[in-house]
Amino acid sequence: MDLFWIVPGLALVAALLGYGWYVSLIVRRNRAREALSSVDVQLRKRFDLIPNVLKLAQRYMDHEKGLLAEITALRARVQEPYSGQDPSAVAAHLDASRALETNLGRLFALAENYPDLKADGTVIRAQQTYEEVEGHISAARRFYNSAVGDLNNAVEIFPGSVIAGWANVRPMPFYELDEPVARQPVSVDDVMR
Repeated sequence: MDLFWIVPGLALVAALLGYGWYVSLIVRRNRAREALSSVDVQLRKRFDLIPNVLKLAQRYMDHEKGLLAEITALRARVQEPYSGQDPSAVAAHLDASRALETNLGRLFALAENYPDLKADGTVIRAQQTYEEVEGHISAARRFYNSAVGDLNNAVEIFPGSVIAGWANVRPMPFYELDEPVARQPVSVDDVMR
């Protein structure tokens, strides 16, 4: 008679533990999605700033049209809707965002070569605003990567891997720096101009 109660009791405990793990996975996935949304909000601030910066720069840098056109195209590509459910769509969105960030850095570096542009008060304010937005993006990126790390650990470690497969919860990509740019040494000559 004791066995009659032990087996259902163990089954109930196993079911409750499985459900608890399932809830934990869903909470972590939603936290990662929330963090991705936070990154998107900060990227939106950058996107709203880009047209103004490009208009200011265009007055001075007519021969840099290729870079300005590339930034405009990347901005449009990053603004395209994507599914937060699909890790490959998230990765493509983050790749486009990194390329945009790299080209905006190039634009501001080129602006240093134009004394009139560099001294323009509006451009200085735009550059300061851009740097502030980049700081916010960096903070949002750290929050996103932390949430994704928690989610990926829960999804990839047993028994979470089994439960995640049943619940269709997949690992999400990290928001990482562009490898060639991140690994380049910093030249003092470039900084001291």
